[in-house]
Amino acid sequence: MDLNNRKILLTGAGSGIGRALALELAQYSPHLALVGRRSEPLEEVAALVREKGGQAVIIPADLTADGAPAQVVAEAQNELDGIDMLINNAGNVRAGRLEAIEESEVLAQIALNLTAPILLTRAALPALRASGDGLVVNVSSGFGLLGMAFYTVYGATKAGIAHFGEALRRELYGEGVHVLNVFPGATDTPMMESSEAEAEHGFDYESPQDVARAAVAGMVGDELNVVRGESMGETLELNRQDPAALDRTLAQGKDELEKVVAGHSSL
Repeated sequence: MDLNNRKILLTGAGSGIGRALALELAQYSPHLALVGRRSEPLEEVAALVREKGGQAVIIPADLTADGAPAQVVAEAQNELDGIDMLINNAGNVRAGRLEAIEESEVLAQIALNLTAPILLTRAALPALRASGDGLVVNVSSGFGLLGMAFYTVYGATKAGIAHFGEALRRELYGEGVHVLNVFPGATDTPMMESSEAEAEHGFDYESPQDVARAAVAGMVGDELNVVRGESMGETLELNRQDPAALDRTLAQGKDELEKVVAGHSSL
């Protein structure tokens, strides 16, 4: 896919992987609509994009509000005069035992990680079709491929958006809109600041810049999936071949993992 001068709607653009994606895409002189809850970080990212030769507008919005996804798409389409790419990156997390998570925290994760990107994509499809070479990018998670204790709801939403992307890719096959799923591993972003999990707990952090570079390479290469995480391949293979063995292995560190992720929340 040729990324030059593309009209791109990017959610969660104010920090972390979204910010890194905006700056990585800036080399292609894009027209970016940057979406996030707060104006100030979006303005900072927009200024950096312009310095690198791209164009950028900001759309402050709460994507979980009633009608917000359709309104954001309409505003982006108006500002950019079309949409060629939609990058569903915005997300949140609340870790911990399922019965310790409040109902509102369950619903908040579902609303932003799953419902919002589905509704954004639904609203953007006419514009993506009209572009003739449209692309939807869903930023899932390694926990969307591998169920992990204490990330039950988060993992469910990330598996859901990945499955949505795979199904949509097949639904749109041959119709001028491609779908790419990106599965970051543990990434050094503000969303992870409240977690105490480290490498000894299986969290090998990489930079959001590395994730962004891999994602953009996947866009250029028309890939179906981009999977990050140094040990993810081996763990996924074990989970396929002998999931009970992986259960036993993970159980050895379960008590310690519960302690270090108990306060992990970006809500």
